[in-house]
Amino acid sequence: MKKKRKSGRLARIYVCHTYYHVYVTFLKELKLRREGETEQADLVLSKMSNDFEDLKSRVESTGLFRKVIEFDEKREDFFPELARWRKGGRGFLGNLYCRIRFTRRYAELEAPYVPVDFRDYRDIYVYCDSDPVGYYLNRSRIYYHALEDGLNCLKNFDAARYDNRGHFRLKAFLSMYLNLIFVQNGYGKYCLDMEVNDISAIHYPCPRYIQQSRQELTDALTAGDKELILRAFIRDKETLERQIQESGRVGDKILVLTDPLCSLEVRERIFRDIVERYEQEGTVFLKPHPRDRLDYRNLFAEYPQFDATIPMEMLNFFPGLMFRKVVAVLTEIKAIRFAEECVRLGPDFLDAYEDPLIHRQNEQI
Repeated sequence: MKKKRKSGRLARIYVCHTYYHVYVTFLKELKLRREGETEQADLVLSKMSNDFEDLKSRVESTGLFRKVIEFDEKREDFFPELARWRKGGRGFLGNLYCRIRFTRRYAELEAPYVPVDFRDYRDIYVYCDSDPVGYYLNRSRIYYHALEDGLNCLKNFDAARYDNRGHFRLKAFLSMYLNLIFVQNGYGKYCLDMEVNDISAIHYPCPRYIQQSRQELTDALTAGDKELILRAFIRDKETLERQIQESGRVGDKILVLTDPLCSLEVRERIFRDIVERYEQEGTVFLKPHPRDRLDYRNLFAEYPQFDATIPMEMLNFFPGLMFRKVVAVLTEIKAIRFAEECVRLGPDFLDAYEDPLIHRQNEQI
């Protein structure tokens, strides 16, 4: 059923911090369009976590969105005065007081950089509301819908419970009902709900979680939908198609998905070890993570590589691409359809490279 405008407000707006967020937004908006929705949404690209390069113009060229807006979202260290409140105080009450001050002041300082009036929209969707926009919306008493940051990310790192471990129920109450502090991922007072891929994968589900399978959205795409997505995300489709064609001439090939893990020095050692381990099984290809700042082009120049900015799920759209094995460390790989076998090395593997406490956050809740 078509949705109608309410009180003259615009239909929807999405706040995205990563390429993956934009990809999921395309999946959601294309679903609405197939269902007959005629009102277009606006898309906000936060520059805080990613360099989106020319993605704005490519998304605009698809015509799927009414407007694409860039957001110069500021991290907390941009505002030196927040440091005193981030340090905390003495005991639980001292820490709570500092947290209240931090929450409110951060929202106030962020306000001048917010590029739109969110009150103009009927529905607001925010990926990763732990970023400053979440503080701003709750402080401004603007209702919104949250979406998970990455595929099944709460299964591996429940950031809300980890960041607020110790008296979590009290902190959740202060956030959900009194808005004195802000707890992300469904616990903010003005968060209506939070969309996740698979509730059953989350150890401590929040009552506000709602489920929308990403695979269901992907399976429903038409050929035209896929072509539109590729037009937005592929910077050089001819080069990518040539890479795929050339890879087809290789026998056994292994795709290694990188992660923005550890320090750059340790990260290089991790992926050199992985490459050395798996190149005995076939020709190794690399797909750097969009937020991975290690210079793979120079450090691993002898290995063929895919564009880092392409969400890995998009490789599913090329029927001629098939790997014998895909290997990742912590990346969720259940959505991959372009491999005969998928290997997720997991935290046990990572334990050998860094203090397990750094990446085993859920075990510390």
